[in-house]
Amino acid sequence: MTAEDSILDHEAVLRRLPHRYPFLLVDRVLEVKAGESIVAVKNVSANEAFFQGHFPGHAVMPGVLIVEALAQAGGILSWETATEDSRVGILYLVGVDKARFKRPVRPGDQLILRANLVLNRRGMWRYECEASVEGKVAVEAEVLMATGKAG
Repeated sequence: MTAEDSILDHEAVLRRLPHRYPFLLVDRVLEVKAGESIVAVKNVSANEAFFQGHFPGHAVMPGVLIVEALAQAGGILSWETATEDSRVGILYLVGVDKARFKRPVRPGDQLILRANLVLNRRGMWRYECEASVEGKVAVEAEVLMATGKAG
């Protein structure tokens, strides 16, 4: 895949998420169906700061950051799903259920982030999520987010 294959490039991702370096964990979006699903990419670089301590000599991306990347992909799906008038505030991660960590993610891997919207009611958003590398599931989880006010 090339950057030209993206439907939302890095700049478009920045317009949809409040996160910035070093905590922006979505590089681009390959596919989004408002109200349904998203497929996004996180390129895992050896230069990621967390690899210095997790773990020296055996670099593994922390599972909690993979879950955060999935939540950020869900946030973009929510942004695409919401009407322009309702795009206010910020989404907060409020719950993670059924998280399973099936394989390590290492420098050089490309995480494919998938989120399916299963609930959008009264400011609550629930997604069924999966992160994979080379077609193999690395992490799966249900993610719950709530709309709140920024600041």
